[in-house]
Amino acid sequence: MKSKTLATWLTFLGGPLGLHRFYLRGLGDLLGWALPIPTALGIYGIERVQQFGQDDALSWLLIPMLGFTIAGCALNAIIYGLMTPEKWNARFNPQAEPEHRAGATRWLTIFGAAAALLIGTAVLMASIAFSFQRYFEHQIEEGRKISQ
Repeated sequence: MKSKTLATWLTFLGGPLGLHRFYLRGLGDLLGWALPIPTALGIYGIERVQQFGQDDALSWLLIPMLGFTIAGCALNAIIYGLMTPEKWNARFNPQAEPEHRAGATRWLTIFGAAAALLIGTAVLMASIAFSFQRYFEHQIEEGRKISQ
């Protein structure tokens, strides 16, 4: 039986590594194996900023990949946490009764969804702000080069 509470927390905490996909769909899930790629690229972008500084163009393309992956997994955790028990059991526990306790919403499920909302929103907004800031700074630098 797949627990909605455990899936919510796995999606929130281990989502960028695909842990929730493996829990819910098994080790054969391709998206579960693909999720660590943008996560690793984003971490590589952070390392490039530390090594080359903020003017590294590749890093400002890679870092938002990590942020958007974390935000997407947080959104998925919210969706799992708010899913009705009937829908949860129909999708992930088809052999169980619609009202089985594996799909029940508990306080830990609600706390997981609330934490995902809080952290996911902050990471998403920071990623968008970082992307736009770096884009506009790059445009200003290109405009200065043209005007000289």
